[in-house]
Amino acid sequence: MTGTPFTALRGQLHEAAAEFAGGADALEDILLGLVDDVDRAVAEPLEIFPVCHHSPASALAMARRLREKQPKVVYLELCEDMTPLLTELRNCRLPVAVQAFASDIDGFPEDWAPLSVVAPITEASAEYQAIAYALDTPGVELVLVDRSSDHVFQWDRRHDRADDPAAREEDGTEAALHGEAVGVEIGDLRPRFAELEEHLLRHGRVRHWSEWWHQYVEVPLGDSDHDTYRQVMFLIGSLFRRLAPGDGDRVRVDEDRERYMWTRMREHLAATGTDPADCLYVCGAFHAAGRVDEFGIGGSDTFAISPRTGTTWQYGLIPSSNAAIEAQFGLASGSVSIAATQWTKNLKRTRVKPYRLEGQAGTKKTATKAMSPAALPAPEPAGDRLSGFLQRPPVLDALDEGELLGWSVDIVRAARRNGYLASTADAIAVFETSILLAGMRDRAKPTPYDFQDAAVTCIEKDSVPGRRDVRRLVEIMMGGDRIGQVGYEALPPLARDVHDRLAPLELNLQQRGVRRALLDMTSRPELRACSDVLWMLRRLLPHGAARPVMGERRLGERSIQESWDLALGTHQRALIELGYEGVSLEQVLEQRLRRTAYGPRATTAEVLAAVEDATLYLGGRRLADELGNRALDVLAGERTVDGAPEVLRRVRGLLAYYRTNEPVLPPWIESFVRTGYAHYCTLLPTAFRDEDATVGQVAAMLGFLFSMESLALSLGCDRTQLELAVAQAHPRDPAKTALLWAAQVQLGTLSRGELRARCDELLANPLVVPTYPRYLSGFVHALEPVPGLADVVVEAVSNAFGRLPDAVLLPWLPVLITTLRSNAAELAPLLIREAGRIFPARLADLDTWVPPWQRRPAAPRPLPAATGARGAALLPAHPATCDALAELLGGTEGWTATDASARGGRGAALLTTHPGTVDALARILTDR
Repeated sequence: MTGTPFTALRGQLHEAAAEFAGGADALEDILLGLVDDVDRAVAEPLEIFPVCHHSPASALAMARRLREKQPKVVYLELCEDMTPLLTELRNCRLPVAVQAFASDIDGFPEDWAPLSVVAPITEASAEYQAIAYALDTPGVELVLVDRSSDHVFQWDRRHDRADDPAAREEDGTEAALHGEAVGVEIGDLRPRFAELEEHLLRHGRVRHWSEWWHQYVEVPLGDSDHDTYRQVMFLIGSLFRRLAPGDGDRVRVDEDRERYMWTRMREHLAATGTDPADCLYVCGAFHAAGRVDEFGIGGSDTFAISPRTGTTWQYGLIPSSNAAIEAQFGLASGSVSIAATQWTKNLKRTRVKPYRLEGQAGTKKTATKAMSPAALPAPEPAGDRLSGFLQRPPVLDALDEGELLGWSVDIVRAARRNGYLASTADAIAVFETSILLAGMRDRAKPTPYDFQDAAVTCIEKDSVPGRRDVRRLVEIMMGGDRIGQVGYEALPPLARDVHDRLAPLELNLQQRGVRRALLDMTSRPELRACSDVLWMLRRLLPHGAARPVMGERRLGERSIQESWDLALGTHQRALIELGYEGVSLEQVLEQRLRRTAYGPRATTAEVLAAVEDATLYLGGRRLADELGNRALDVLAGERTVDGAPEVLRRVRGLLAYYRTNEPVLPPWIESFVRTGYAHYCTLLPTAFRDEDATVGQVAAMLGFLFSMESLALSLGCDRTQLELAVAQAHPRDPAKTALLWAAQVQLGTLSRGELRARCDELLANPLVVPTYPRYLSGFVHALEPVPGLADVVVEAVSNAFGRLPDAVLLPWLPVLITTLRSNAAELAPLLIREAGRIFPARLADLDTWVPPWQRRPAAPRPLPAATGARGAALLPAHPATCDALAELLGGTEGWTATDASARGGRGAALLTTHPGTVDALARILTDR
């Protein structure tokens, strides 16, 4: 190692290790190993540019180096299959995320689906500077060299913890626009074990890692030259790698990524013949200090890249935000906003012209002249810049009083707008406290984090009057949670089709926030197509993306006026991911309905819901009939009654729709009724005895059997099967017992008088009275299959209130109310209407009112004595009705005589006129 630029530094570190450790040991190996890593990376012929993700210092150094070196090939640490998407960044407003998405997977466990990989990009990042330079500079090639999205999941072991609730709570966050996507960490620099991080935070007098990085890396490197920047970043990456390797799986993945990237770069150099001196390799500082055998253009070629699986990947751009990036990479809240502010300050201070894509939304056009490589001085070998950087005392940055005063005034103004009682005195206090905190933390100048702590201390006091606390107000003041947007040209075909079809609404639906859409289909019939799109979006997108305020869509019903709250811009990510599933909303909806219906755990109720959705949103009979036949197959294979209430509700709705809108019933629903009748008759006795089957489920089964009975019998079912099923039922639960009695009344095996007598016996038995509310619950549920029993149920409840003493009734009443509310809330209105019909409408009539079930039946009137033959006395007395009917039917015969002799002579005249019927009946009786 003699003769290298770092020989002197090695000697100093050797002496330091001997002095502090008392001789050569692991400390010396670590210290000298750090220098070896830096020396190795610096000496590599292909220039390595180490970066930290979303670091303004890295972005500034990258912009400088690109203008100086003007490389012809830029190798970037990003998934290699995302290359075609980068040209679409010019149609977006940053920050956005490059996404790879797969819903139909092949080669991975099914419970992993959908797979999603995102790589967020902000303007204040070195990666964006490299992308903008390569895409807008003629003759420059951008090559992505990191593992593909497929390899991300091949190598990732985090999904092994998918069944661990603690792991899901730790990894999942909805603070991010990225959802549950796996983030590609470009330039991830953070200690891999808690002890090292805690040590750095404690001695740095900071609260979190983002603040440490800002204070001890961002600020010192902001004005450093290129060689110093590289060597320091190499040293930091090597330090974290050697002191905190992390868990074995992650180390293995990191090393495989380095092998992958160097293998791809050597393949590209060999294929194109590019001089390594004209190339630039942009990667995270952690990977820049790698020690794998494949490191460098002269490394070994023993690493074999595994083939991709059969998974079909879709690619697109999704909106990102500062908060999403912070949540995904574990950064402190507001750190990305502060970094963006620092980036703007760095550009203003150093006057470096950054690279921006031509036509980039949300950025200003900057006219830049390309620097000719021939005009640059010949590069000199980089010397030892680490020794000087490490030995240099910290530069005391003078306090910018104007900036700090501006912050103090702005935060007080923001606090007032949000309900705080802040004044000018608070602004002075924030200013002075910021300087005080910086001095206590050995800083010459307050950082944004010091200012944030001072603002919380001086303004927030003991309560938060509004939605935002002071810490959040400081984050907003420093730049806020900037949210990106994907432009129309960069959207997938489905998303563009949605915006085109909703164009008649004349709303800017790409803008974030809620937009109110008013649709009057009577005056503007073309809006009916927009209504169809909105209802499908409501079915496919998350809640809030398309919310109807007025209007509804049900089977057989269409609104003529609708009002919608639309937030498609806010939910742009969800709309974009729909585009990965198909090219139109109808195709995506049909695929989802099929996936639901043919899933391994599909229930009959779910399939019927799919039939209903297909009828509502897609129209036609093709898909609905196919899914209906699938529902028939699922019903035949079910052995439980868990979904009986939902099945009953949906079948009733579909039957009502087909009977009013179709000339004949579809064959599948006739088969469903026939099969369901036999199916539920078979399961009925078991359901009555099964403790897991609720009374509502059993009532739904009976509701299906009784309400579909006429149709089922016309289709060939046998009512005896239902009678036998009810006869075999022997429930032990009081509610199911009452339900059985109601079924027997409906079948005619139990009279209503006998049912009333049994209710009286229950009230007369002191041992049964405590369970009487459960019997009433069964009676109320019986209103589903036997609605004609409403008067009996009202009588049962009234008798309980009238006969039970207060000592029994008062403790019993809360149980009755809670039982009815929890088990039969949807049937209570029917009971209340029946009670309103029976009970008097006025309070004054209540004292003299007698319940119908307590009234004595009136004595029958005696029949009058026979006074001769009466005949049809009413018709001759009022012949006008018969004359009108005879004239309508074309009858010409007049009235016959009404005396007894005439009546006796005619007898059964119809039988003698048409004797064929009598002869046929006689033959049947004779044969039997």
